[in-house]
Amino acid sequence: MQAWILPHPAPGSQHPLKLAEVERPVPGTGEVLVRVRACGICRTDLQVVEGELEVRRAEITPGHQIVGEVAELGGGDTAGLTVGQRVGIAWLHATCGVCRFCRSGRENLCEAAAFTGWTVPGGFAEYALGRAAFVYPLPEAMEDAQAAPLLCAGIIGYRCLRLSGITNWAGARLGIYGFGAAGHIAIQIARARGAEVYVCTRDHERHQLLAAELGAHWVGGAAEPPPARLDAALLFAPAGELVPPALRALDRGGTLVLGGIHMSAIPALDYDWLYGERIIRSVANNTREDGREFLTEATRARVRTRIEGFAFTAANEALEALKHDAIAGAGVLRIA
Repeated sequence: MQAWILPHPAPGSQHPLKLAEVERPVPGTGEVLVRVRACGICRTDLQVVEGELEVRRAEITPGHQIVGEVAELGGGDTAGLTVGQRVGIAWLHATCGVCRFCRSGRENLCEAAAFTGWTVPGGFAEYALGRAAFVYPLPEAMEDAQAAPLLCAGIIGYRCLRLSGITNWAGARLGIYGFGAAGHIAIQIARARGAEVYVCTRDHERHQLLAAELGAHWVGGAAEPPPARLDAALLFAPAGELVPPALRALDRGGTLVLGGIHMSAIPALDYDWLYGERIIRSVANNTREDGREFLTEATRARVRTRIEGFAFTAANEALEALKHDAIAGAGVLRIA
């Protein structure tokens, strides 16, 4: 089969991924082989490719927003999945199930977790392996490329909303900093719950216009102060310099949720910005419960992803476009 591999991390502008012929994987006990139809392109993929995330596996195949169909079942318990079933594979590939985090319902913090497209081969390929217990059956209503961004951008955005501290969403004021794949999905969930959404993002021609189209109450520049104090804010841009303006925009008791796996350095903070029981917290990965609940709510809220499709042969070009914020919504590789 064909798969994109990363011989060595390098800037995305150098097109470091190489298309190679590799052996098709064979599913082991508790695994399924998925024929990939589409795979979303995530900021984390770019961070793996450019080396911002440490190399965890030589010649890794990126991609962790995989939509496809079950092509083959391995032995043992395969979670009731069937050949031909439409499924998704997400970032959290598997957990140990026995560490103190797994045993306390916090599998997103597992000490021995495996991650799709970072520690195990991902979906920039014709086939990918999934751990059956971590594979998501997908609703048939959404087209493959539309569904792919839900599996990371959507799930992580949902977990950010969960950790925002907002309990009464009707009329709540939510800020979103950075308006790429995660932001454009999170706003749809937040608005369906009744929140007013204030979007701060730097790109006028793509991201600001999309935010306005999706019903943002207010749209401004990345560091521009919103016209009202925020009950919570989600920071999706991997830019530590946005933490101070986001924090200053919070009302008393507000929470700033950092949604990325990697971020540039955060500048020094004045205590006055934190005072008033304001909170800064990160989001690490997700649980399977997050994924299942999100897919249910996304279906109910009729979430529609805005995508820019790329041919399978254009993986490097897709990552370069992502690096330069040239994608409105989410980028997706169309593989089959």
